[in-house]
Amino acid sequence: MRITGLFLVLGYHFFQNTYPGGFVGVDVFFAFSGFLITSLMIDEFSSSGAFGLKSFYQRRFYRIVPPLILSVLIVIPFTYLVGSDFITGIGKQVAAAFGFVTNYFEIATGGSYENNFIPHLFVHTWSLAVEMHFYIIWGFLVYLFSKTIHFVSGGRRKQTQSFRTIIFLVSAFFAISSIVGMKIGGQGLKDFSPVYFSSLTHCFPFFLGAVLATLTGIATLPASFARQVKEKCTASRAVLLMLVGLAGLLIITFKLDFSATFTYPYGMVLAVLLAMTMILGARILHEKTPNIKEPWLFGFLADCSYSVYLYHWPLYVIFSHRMSNGWAAIWTTVLSFLFAAFSYYLVEPLIAGRRGHLFGQRVSGKALTLPLTALIAVLLIITGVTAYNAPRMSKLERNLWIGGIYQGEDGVKSAKDTVMAQVKPPKKNPATKQKTDTNDYRGHNKKSTAAKYKLPSGVSIIGDSVTLGTRRYLEPHVADASVDAEGDRKLNQAHEVMVEQQKNNTLREFVVICVGTNSLNDYEQQAKKIIADLKPGHKLVFMTPYDKTATASWNSTKLAQFERTLPDKYDWITIADWGKIAPQHPEVFDGTDGVHFAGRAAGDRLYAKVINDGLIESAKGPAKK
Repeated sequence: MRITGLFLVLGYHFFQNTYPGGFVGVDVFFAFSGFLITSLMIDEFSSSGAFGLKSFYQRRFYRIVPPLILSVLIVIPFTYLVGSDFITGIGKQVAAAFGFVTNYFEIATGGSYENNFIPHLFVHTWSLAVEMHFYIIWGFLVYLFSKTIHFVSGGRRKQTQSFRTIIFLVSAFFAISSIVGMKIGGQGLKDFSPVYFSSLTHCFPFFLGAVLATLTGIATLPASFARQVKEKCTASRAVLLMLVGLAGLLIITFKLDFSATFTYPYGMVLAVLLAMTMILGARILHEKTPNIKEPWLFGFLADCSYSVYLYHWPLYVIFSHRMSNGWAAIWTTVLSFLFAAFSYYLVEPLIAGRRGHLFGQRVSGKALTLPLTALIAVLLIITGVTAYNAPRMSKLERNLWIGGIYQGEDGVKSAKDTVMAQVKPPKKNPATKQKTDTNDYRGHNKKSTAAKYKLPSGVSIIGDSVTLGTRRYLEPHVADASVDAEGDRKLNQAHEVMVEQQKNNTLREFVVICVGTNSLNDYEQQAKKIIADLKPGHKLVFMTPYDKTATASWNSTKLAQFERTLPDKYDWITIADWGKIAPQHPEVFDGTDGVHFAGRAAGDRLYAKVINDGLIESAKGPAKK
């Protein structure tokens, strides 16, 4: 089950567009953890008549905390391979991870648009936070159950049955409450982070796993389950049950959408039920084949799964901005398993007071203590220095913030001009006389339609965060231009801005649409809507989007391909092919998220040049009739 959950998560993070539902791998982890921990709790009570809370917490601490700390220390030096934007606020991220509150830290801070392009390196530790909260609360409750169950008359067997029944009822109650909470909390949301990250609304997989533990178990089996397995089950049926669960999870991996309302909670509940089906099949198979050992590879993958999960995300974020996605996935996988094996077989045993293992050979703690202590000391220094010097605000965030301020200032001025125009309409036609002695688009606009259609002359640029980041450069370097840009803007929102400007008679003769990086599935429909609703007299320029990490399956790539077909259908549409020109200048994006160029002068110049070249070509052609 750990292997299944791990590979679902890896597939989702490495190839999200191919496996959009792979995020349910976390729910598979949760369900299996709930099943395993609760089964062991029942086994302990059955054998000793008690449940040791202190020893339970100690085991969970040694299993979770040392690998987490080691993973953070090992990952931090890799951040020097990328720009400083990737370590913005890294100290707070590390503190949230070590404090097991990353889930609520992300609810409070991780939903910003900028983090879509430069994600937090330790955002994936949100699941550890939920898991730790479950262990702390569930361990304490089960401890209370174990104390109160002694008031039940009868022997150990009857007390164990009562213990199992109480756990079943409480687990079922918590599971249902959590599911209902996710359903109610998710209503009306566009961003589901609050219900996805919350321990209260995302704890149901643990408790559904706990329910299954009370019905099956590991060492201590309910009499009814043991009888059913013995009399009616076969190994082949158990394998079939596992395959059915696995097939269902694979279907979900291809079909489920993280942003779909159905996912919260129905898609996740379905994934957990399928995981429980696999767990049930595995339990039956184990009972039917007690003498068959698990293959070594399966054991290795299961042992390393937790630490691989810890390493894979930050390494992938770093590598994916230094190389192609395929190579990033390969290097991430190789190094994650290498570091995970180092952690599981050497470091963790040493911390727990046991001998480590290396290539089948035992390694004494004395041989490891000095080099490991020296290594950790060096890593601690690097981590401390990195956190101390980390910027509080990324370059992208700063550029968008500054661009937003200037746009807000221009918006106030524009609103004032609109009101004044309505109160005292201008005597002259809004179309100003064009200069012809210039090398920009105005020198080629011999047949301007601004006067004929009573349009303001010049250029209206409607853009997204890329445009917003270079806004201060664009306005003085694209002649007679106004820029309206906003982070996370999509085509439908660009259409709304265009229509509003037409309504206020502020949409200029040339209209440049610089939107597409954040394309949704209806990109073609929205582009056609812009084309249809643009009034006669205008000349339209579509600027194709660019994302270094995008593959052919991404909507932004498909939109660019669609836009390139438009000039053949509409002679008044021109393409400013940023998606073609940008990758020819990789130096502009070196160390960035691959979409924004972080206020670099070379990027500003290139972006403005692509727009100006598009405008010159557009000026030579006709306007919409």
